[in-house]
Amino acid sequence: MMLSMPDTTSTSPLFDEKHIQESSPPSKMHAINPVVSSAEFVLEQTSIVEINNDAVKKATQYILQKVTSESYTPRTWRTHPLHICPLDPYDPDDILTGACLNWIFLISSLNFSFWSEKEGKSDRYGVEWRTSWGSETITVHTGYWSLVAALNRAVEEGIPIIDPKFYSSETLCPDSLIAHVFRAAPQSAESMPLFNERLAIMREVGAILCNDDFGGSYLGFLKAFQRRHENQGTALDLVQYVTDTFPSFRDERMLNGRRVYFWKRPQILVAETWASFYPENPHTPHPIFPGHSGARISALTMFADYRVPQILHHLRILTYPSSLKHKLRTGTHLGAGSREEMSLRAASIVAVERIRSEMINCGSDWEASCVLIDFYLWDLAKKLHGGEVCIEGIETDDVLPVHRTRSIWY
Repeated sequence: MMLSMPDTTSTSPLFDEKHIQESSPPSKMHAINPVVSSAEFVLEQTSIVEINNDAVKKATQYILQKVTSESYTPRTWRTHPLHICPLDPYDPDDILTGACLNWIFLISSLNFSFWSEKEGKSDRYGVEWRTSWGSETITVHTGYWSLVAALNRAVEEGIPIIDPKFYSSETLCPDSLIAHVFRAAPQSAESMPLFNERLAIMREVGAILCNDDFGGSYLGFLKAFQRRHENQGTALDLVQYVTDTFPSFRDERMLNGRRVYFWKRPQILVAETWASFYPENPHTPHPIFPGHSGARISALTMFADYRVPQILHHLRILTYPSSLKHKLRTGTHLGAGSREEMSLRAASIVAVERIRSEMINCGSDWEASCVLIDFYLWDLAKKLHGGEVCIEGIETDDVLPVHRTRSIWY
């Protein structure tokens, strides 16, 4: 397959609870993201992680200065050296369009739990592959990029691993072949975390995409979505459609008798779909969400994981009790669904909402969406972790280790 080089230039409620009992769905104008109200509820009920509003204001100015000077836009997605980039402008019939979409879908399906018990050590799980498409230099990719590198390597080796019709079939794609795709670098003493869970998810989502409605591809799924919404579907509508369709995307918990929604992977799937096909002219209708300028991406929240809370704490936006700091420093595992874990995720969501509000209130003309803020903070955290940058001109706290929760949700 010839690939484009990166461009270097259970049914969940979509509407607020007060609308759920209505016999017919309300107007889209009243649709809100339940992740926001869920996060506010969790933050209040747990009373563990807190948000420093003064730090929010200071960090917002720092972020705005950086994204402006770096020309950070949705098109920045295309500059990541390991990304498969579609042709521009959008062509639904081009083979690269379908390949890019299938690649994004599979990565989002498997985008969870990359932290290592051997953090900082050379023998942690990693994948050997090129430093970028077209490069001859080989390196060992770790963390999230190990997933991307493994799939890219398989595609380059002629394994159609991103094709749902292939990876859903135990005959065409036996477990042993998937294990080969995710094989570790020779010096690694770890295997891919939660490999069996990733394998099960690949079989599940692949089988669902291969039903008659979707025709065996994420592009087919998007076409079904557009038909369902008469080409007027929003980004939040697509998140809902994903969570309704794929059980392994339902990132939900119960807390004090209430169901709460985090939806990290469903939202990042939609956000990556939005960013990868974001038109060069921002005034051009988005090809995946043609009925709405910008796809109303502003309705999505940040993606509650373990890397963004780390940078938010470093920026002094999130404050932790001493007991939680001790657990992070000692590598204590936080159980999925524990109050501390849920508080960390909820506080991150609310904090980024406040950053966005502050950007809007200060009259910035930067495209202030929680999606783009998350993209920037995640990139910043990875650069900070790799020693590529040092945050200056703003008061910061110590960089604490990420919280250790083994989970398929993030």
